[in-house]
Amino acid sequence: MTMIAIAARRQLSAERLLLSGIAMSAISMAIVSIVLAQGDMRSFILLMWMAGSTNRAGVFEAWTAMIALALFAAPLFFMSRWLTILPLGGVVSKSIGIGLISSRFALAVLAALMTAVASFLVGPLSLAGLVAPHLARLIGLANVRQQLFASLMIGSAMLISADWLSRVVIYPYQVPVGVFAALIGGPYLLWLTARRGKS
Repeated sequence: MTMIAIAARRQLSAERLLLSGIAMSAISMAIVSIVLAQGDMRSFILLMWMAGSTNRAGVFEAWTAMIALALFAAPLFFMSRWLTILPLGGVVSKSIGIGLISSRFALAVLAALMTAVASFLVGPLSLAGLVAPHLARLIGLANVRQQLFASLMIGSAMLISADWLSRVVIYPYQVPVGVFAALIGGPYLLWLTARRGKS
C-alpha cells in the first residue's frame, strides 16, 4: 500500500510503481538483514519463510488460499476491458473514457492483496507471477480473459511442480519450494530476455 500511495502522485504509472517497489524492497531487505544478524531461532524461521516453504501449510492455509482466489482473482475477469486498453497508454485510455487513476488503483490493490495473502501463507514465491502471463501470451492467447485463466493454470502447474520437486529431490528432507520456483522461472526469463534481444 505504501508503493501505491507513492505512485499515486503520478497517476499510478508502472514506472513509478516499479521504482517505489525497488525502494521498498531495499528497505525491507535492510530490516531482514538486521533480524538475521541476531542469529536466534526467529532468524531461522524468517529465512525459511523468505525461501517460500510449504512445509507448514495445512488445511487452514489451503482454504484461505481458495477463498482469497475467489475474492481477489474472480473480479479480474470483469475488468478485462481495462486490461485490454490500459497497455495501449494513458492517452488512448483517457480518449475512450477510462479513468486512469481509478482503474490502475483497483488493479494495483487486487494485485497487492493477492501477493500479500500468498506471501503470508507460504512466503514470497518469486518469478511465478512473471512467468505465467508471458507463457499465456506465448502460446497464442489474445483474449484477456483467456490469458487470465491460462495464467492461473500455468502458475498453479508451475508451483505444484516446484512443490513436488522440493519434496522428492532430497527425500526425506524438503527444500523450500521457492528455490525450485526460481530454478524453473529464472532460466525462462533469461531465455525470454535473450529472445527479445534478437528480435
